[in-house]
Amino acid sequence: MSEILGYLAVALPADASAEARLLALQCALRMNAYMRVELPAGMLRSLQIDAVEACHELEEARWLSIVADPGAARITVELRDATLLAQSPARPDRRRAADWALRSGCPARTGMTEPLLRLQAIYLTAHSDPSSREGLTEYDRLVRDCSTGDQGLHDMLSHLTVTGILAGWRICPDSGDVHWTLAPGQR
Repeated sequence: MSEILGYLAVALPADASAEARLLALQCALRMNAYMRVELPAGMLRSLQIDAVEACHELEEARWLSIVADPGAARITVELRDATLLAQSPARPDRRRAADWALRSGCPARTGMTEPLLRLQAIYLTAHSDPSSREGLTEYDRLVRDCSTGDQGLHDMLSHLTVTGILAGWRICPDSGDVHWTLAPGQR
């Protein structure tokens, strides 16, 4: 999961919306060996984003092509970045990772409807040690990977603490690394 999130941080434009990033995450994890993905309406509703708009944004960024016009039943897209083929598409564990990301970013579970906060919650959870629930990353990488501004990062980490996703966080003054601990029950 952390590899795909890092890949998306580089592959998508820096100004890509959180909605587009959440959709791209699902596409990258659910694509088949032909780089196609069908996103059923129920899954798209679970994302609680404007999926049609996010598809058009990703199409403008030349990251995907819409194969079938977005309709009520599903969206079918073809991914355009061949580097994704090196990531072993269509493996069963990737489908499980996609389902995990969908559940982890679910507004009903997180209590957050803001897509950027949900994206950051997925990122921090994916980059946490499963046994200790602690995580560590470089400040600049977290800002880049989540497409968050400097001030926005502090606000979001504080909000994730208030909503119970994080037990706490801090920025190391010497290294600038961001340390966090997931709240009990997260992961």
